[in-house]
Amino acid sequence: MAAGLRALRRWGSVVAAAPPSLAFTRSAFVVKKVNNAQPNWLGVGLAFGTSAALWAVLVKQHNEDVMEYERRKQARGHKCRECS
Repeated sequence: MAAGLRALRRWGSVVAAAPPSLAFTRSAFVVKKVNNAQPNWLGVGLAFGTSAALWAVLVKQHNEDVMEYERRKQARGHKCRECS
């Protein structure tokens, strides 16, 4: 038990003796403050461009699905008046 307390005291003195520069480190992800007066236009363009491209693919796929539905409905000879 006494050896454990001595080890803790020794460890505590090592931590207390560490220079202040090692105690507080700066994160690598916080390099500079965000400047909202100058937006990142490349990032904005990529975000809106990607969104527009995904919507275009979605609308195109929807139109193809509707056309395939209508083609299969005609091939079946569907005669229901409520569906037409």
